[in-house]
Amino acid sequence: MARLGPGTPDALAHDRAKALSMVPVSHETSAQLDVYVERLIRWQSIKNLVGPATIPVIWTRHIADSAQLAGFQPEATIWADIGSGAGFPGLVLAILLAGRPGFHIHLVESNGRKVAFLRDVVRNLGLPATIHDCRIEDAYRQLPEKIDCLTARALAPLRELLRLQTFITQNPCIGLFPKGQDVDVELTEAAKYWNIQADIHPSLTDPTARIVEVINFSPRASNGASA
Repeated sequence: MARLGPGTPDALAHDRAKALSMVPVSHETSAQLDVYVERLIRWQSIKNLVGPATIPVIWTRHIADSAQLAGFQPEATIWADIGSGAGFPGLVLAILLAGRPGFHIHLVESNGRKVAFLRDVVRNLGLPATIHDCRIEDAYRQLPEKIDCLTARALAPLRELLRLQTFITQNPCIGLFPKGQDVDVELTEAAKYWNIQADIHPSLTDPTARIVEVINFSPRASNGASA
């Protein structure tokens, strides 16, 4: 395992083992994840990319939570991750799905320091990913017309995520959105503005969390998507 830097190596090693038991990956993939985590911790001391309290549990809190999305939509090749931040889930998916024929992921992020970090990891690991330094509402100018799957993690309530998805593509596109214990509240609120066809899946990393897989949606005529 790559050296993860100063601080809490024992806690990191324990958390790593726990995460990889939740989402087993090949030795090659785990080695790339090691490099990703190592670089994130190195940048964290200067750029503050993630909440400092999450560093000792970065593997279960961020890596495994993101990696579980790779098991959905096995035929999807063109992905987009909006509000990518430090690369969760976008960079994790880029590492796990790099061997899928035709796979490519587009990461949309407007924070300059996070964009610089994303580009550093993509360059160093040679990942099939493109970083778009722009607001989500402007991303359609840079993204491909056809996107198979859209992801977003810890970005916005479901109602807002669906609104943002309309800026990304007008073509059919699956949405994969990890949500916490308030998922039912978010679904109820979103249903006031959108007709939603979705499957709700348990999370592998948190018994109170869910993965919302939006198959299709359209605005409710009485409220409109912009309400």
